[in-house]
Amino acid sequence: MKKMIVAALTALSLTSCVEAQSYRGSYGGIEPIPGSITYNGQPRTKLKKAPVGSTLHNNFYGPYGERIEETYMVMPDRSLKLVARRRGFIGFPYD
Repeated sequence: MKKMIVAALTALSLTSCVEAQSYRGSYGGIEPIPGSITYNGQPRTKLKKAPVGSTLHNNFYGPYGERIEETYMVMPDRSLKLVARRRGFIGFPYD
């Protein structure tokens, strides 16, 4: 029984690693998609009062009706870096 639980947890962790890597672009970061704050480059306004290293969230709906939540981090030059993306369908939890 103990071996089955360990095997299941190992398989689950490997699956989540593969899914996380599928979002990564050619530069090792997550590429923006339509609806992302940084899709057409950095926003024109800078976050002057936000502490460096703080995070903010952006929620929107994707083209197929899925809910998308993105997390951005404020960099030292006050630009935003996309650090995480979660997807889920309406009525279902994020995957």
